[in-house]
Order: sequence, then C-alpha cells, then structure tokens
Amino acid sequence: MFDVKSNPQLDKSSFVFTEDNENTYPYFTRTVLNNGIAGYVEYLDEDHKISGNSIAVGMLGMQFFYMERDFYAGQFTKTLFPKFEGMDKKIALYFIVMLNKYQAKLQSILVRNFKQQFDETKLSIPVRGNNIAWDYMVQYIEELEAAHIEELEAYLLVSGLADSRTRGLADSRTRGLADSRTRGLISHELTPQEYDAVNLLNSNNLVWGAYNLKELFGPTIRGKRLKNADRLPGDLPFVTAGEVNEGVSAFIRNDVVVFPANTTTIDMFGSAKYRNYEYGADDHVAVVHTDKCAKNAAIFITTSIHKSSYTGKFNYGRNFYAKDADELMISLPSKGNKPDYFFMEILNTAVHKLVIKDIVRYADKKLAAYRQVTGSQNDGS
Repeated sequence: MFDVKSNPQLDKSSFVFTEDNENTYPYFTRTVLNNGIAGYVEYLDEDHKISGNSIAVGMLGMQFFYMERDFYAGQFTKTLFPKFEGMDKKIALYFIVMLNKYQAKLQSILVRNFKQQFDETKLSIPVRGNNIAWDYMVQYIEELEAAHIEELEAYLLVSGLADSRTRGLADSRTRGLADSRTRGLISHELTPQEYDAVNLLNSNNLVWGAYNLKELFGPTIRGKRLKNADRLPGDLPFVTAGEVNEGVSAFIRNDVVVFPANTTTIDMFGSAKYRNYEYGADDHVAVVHTDKCAKNAAIFITTSIHKSSYTGKFNYGRNFYAKDADELMISLPSKGNKPDYFFMEILNTAVHKLVIKDIVRYADKKLAAYRQVTGSQNDGS
C-alpha cells in the first residue's frame, strides 16, 4: 500500500524559521508534538523538499502524521508515499489510526530495520467485492469527526467554557444541556489581567530567569520497575515512557508508590507531561514535585521543563534519569529575582481561554458544514 522512503535531511540550522503562511514549509522532526512539526521554514531547495499528501513518521516517537503540504524534514524521519491513486487527508487519517497501533512494536526495533518491519506489516482494510472501499473510509472519518465535534460542544456547554450568548449549534443531544445549570456560563473572553499578561509576553519587557529544577522543587524521584507480567488490573494509572495515552500503559492495583496529582513526569526520552491525577510510575520515569504550585502555574512549568529536557539528546542509548532532572536549568518569568508563579498562572489561564475560543470557532464551522451536508442528504438533494 505504501512505499517507505528515507527523507533527505538537514539540521534545523540550515533553515530560516518563520511564521506559518502559504509560502512556508513545515519542518517535520521526530517529535510527536504538533503533528511532528517543529516549525515552519522558508523555501530552501528542491533536492531536500518532500512531496506532501504523504504520511511522515519520526523514528523516535514512531507516530504517523499526515503531511498535506510539501515539507522539509530533520534527522531520523521517513515518509510513506501511497502506491495507490486518490489518497486524500481522510483516507490518510484512516490508515494513520491503524498504523499508530503498531507504535510500541516499531519502537522496539532498530531504526535500520524499520522499512523491513513496516513492509511485513499487514493491515485489515474494508473491501467491497474485490475492491477497496475507499468511500467507506472517507465516510467513517467524517462521521467520527462529527461525533467528536458534537461531544466537544457538549463538554464546552457543561464545563462553562462556551459563551451561551454566542452558541446555538447544539443538536438534540446537547441542546438540553443549556438549561439553568449552564446559564451565566464563564466566557472565554480574557479578563483585563489576562489581557495584560498576554501583552507582556508578546513584548520585550517580560523578565525571564534561569532556575535549577532541584533548587525549586527538591530532588526528583525515580519510579520503580514493574514488569508487564506482574501488573495486576486496577484503577491506578501506571506511567511509563512513551507518548501513546500520555505514557499511561496500564491501570493497576499493585502496592506501588502513589505520586500526587499536580506533578510533572519526565520519561527516558526527556518528554515532560503534567499529571492532574494520582499515579504510579516505572523506573524510566522521573517525577518532579510541582504539587505545591497552582494548577495553571504547574502546567506552565511543565512546558518549560519539556523545552529544556526534550532536545533529542536522550534516546534508547542515552536515557534521561532523575539525576539529569536535578541538573536541569529551566527558563521562567521572574519578579524580584524569583519565579513569578502568579504571572504563570494568569498567563496559562489566558492561553487556555484563547485555545478554547479557537476550538469553539472550529466546532461551529465543522458542525455547520456537517449539518448542511447531512441535511441535504436527508432531503434527497
């Protein structure tokens, strides 16, 4: 179904990074964040440019992403080009769902064996007679997307993240939620304090400081190994290295150290994640005790940790350990030569609202388009 090609690769220092626009190119790397896109770059040359409408994968995270536009790529990445005609975004997404199920298996092999392992992988796809049912794949993705959008709308309504004065697309499953419980919903508009925080961030006046992680939060604690065969099914999330399910590989009831909510984990690759729940952790995970901070400040700190720790330096051959966390320097907003945790909290709340606002607009647009199509189909037109 696909032809695996190694990408012509250049270090990011070879590119000029800029804001995303119609004249820029995605720069794909082995990260699993932002669909693998580390940024957008200006045109370099044809020799290193990779054709879009393809599926890219980084050899570290082993997650597959659809690349709609032509792009450039960093080291240890590959691209899957379809051997069939007519692939578009929705068909690609259908395959990506199946391919990402093999992430753990692909992470366990050597990079040089990726193509061989991939070529030997068998996928079950829908057929009609002797032909592949492409239309079914497209319809399946469209219906799945619509279902998730409507679930999102319901969540926004009941959680107070939607502005009831500007909403009106809820269908019969969500309209009933906008009752007395959701009147006076919290608006996603910024408060003056949040607005000032965003403006300060975008200015050159925000003061930043470099801080040692151990000095801020004490020694980082390493989890303890618990083999798959010894894990007893239960309710406690058990965190291991990896990006699938945010690193939660199982739910257990074993007698393990339970780490508190509102803390940060860093896995063996240096990937940091915020945890708003109690959990256990294996020996490939380091735990940073940010639990004394307010939630939104802790989330901000996790992002700063990730920027310092997830640099490509750590891999299967060179793991990130608790001692590396204790030596880590992170950059934080400062006031009076100390971390300004209150500013972090306000800023992260503002960013959260701005993201929700974009999601609301996206949900409105998608739902309106979906209902227009389904309404036309139901009318027989």
